[in-house]
Amino acid sequence: MGNFDVTGYLQRLGLDAEPPSAAALRRLHAAHVERVPYEPLEIQLGRTTPLEPAASLARILQGRGGYCYHLNGAFSELLLALGYQVTRHHGGVQGDPADEPHVNRNHLALTVTGLPGDPSAAWLVDAGLGDGLHEPLPLREGTYVQGPHTYRLRPSEVAPGGWRFDHDPSGSFTGFDFAPGPAQMADFAERHTFLSTAPESGFVRVCVLQRRDATGVDSLRALTLNRHGAKELIGSPAEWWAAAGDVFGIPAAQFTAEERQRLWRQCVAQHEAHVGGKGSEVVPSA
Repeated sequence: MGNFDVTGYLQRLGLDAEPPSAAALRRLHAAHVERVPYEPLEIQLGRTTPLEPAASLARILQGRGGYCYHLNGAFSELLLALGYQVTRHHGGVQGDPADEPHVNRNHLALTVTGLPGDPSAAWLVDAGLGDGLHEPLPLREGTYVQGPHTYRLRPSEVAPGGWRFDHDPSGSFTGFDFAPGPAQMADFAERHTFLSTAPESGFVRVCVLQRRDATGVDSLRALTLNRHGAKELIGSPAEWWAAAGDVFGIPAAQFTAEERQRLWRQCVAQHEAHVGGKGSEVVPSA
């Protein structure tokens, strides 16, 4: 693991190290999505980020987050360090019901196997979906309820041997498919560059912060703060950064005054361009 700070990571999650188990995995997953925000602020500032999990962890330890490659990349490395059997998978998120299902590597999916008590069972683990899972799901076909959301797992129709996750209709994306075989972090490099820099990328077009807990989702989309369904319009840079800190745990001190102003101006422009509702621009990893 070298420069991968497992102790610091666990402290960031507010947890102690414990042997692998289904219960411990649930605690790790829930703590991750509650404490580590889904956020594209580096992309909004025009900065590219490395894919290496250690680099992602360095930002996480500073109170920051990222999107699926960063969050699931770092989380998978933590699980491996703690003794879990983790596999990374090529995935594809669809943002709108009109989108055709695909596995275009715009998402990094994770599964865990070999847990004590039921070593043949597999689990879907995903801390990189923004308003997605709060806890892992058993990788079995069926319908699952977590808080206000109802999910469905079923065999993928586009990735033979893979799986399909259907999000709750209220979610910010339709669902995703993932292929069965193992993936390497380098496999996502080309798509990561596109998502980080292309004008048509959702992460470039709109600033969306998200955080999941057991009872729902907090999101900040441009200037609209939605706390578990209660919406309010942010009216000033001070309010925006207060929300970023209080709701999502992102410290304003991590950014210069010029960067904070730039992000505010971009969110104002995105709001004034009537970016709202559900669409492909808010798709995690798309």
